[in-house]
Amino acid sequence: MSPASIASRPRIGAGFRLQWESAQDCHVLLYPEGMVKLNRSAGEIMKRCDGQRSVGEIVAELEAAFDVQGLQADVLAFVEMAARQRWLAWG
Repeated sequence: MSPASIASRPRIGAGFRLQWESAQDCHVLLYPEGMVKLNRSAGEIMKRCDGQRSVGEIVAELEAAFDVQGLQADVLAFVEMAARQRWLAWG
């Protein structure tokens, strides 16, 4: 797998399902062997990884939604880590 770029279009990896878990008040990533509880930032990134949006578009949406700038490096780092874990694949 090549490193993520701003043009990459990540999607949830095969065998994983992202959902909101109200009992835990967070997004979780479900897979056959278990579950990953995501912090708020990870959940906000993952829910935008639909294979349609580029990383650049995800960054722009997050910066607008939370009225902050400079998220590109953090989002790229998370997407790369999530891809290594196979939580994400490229659309």
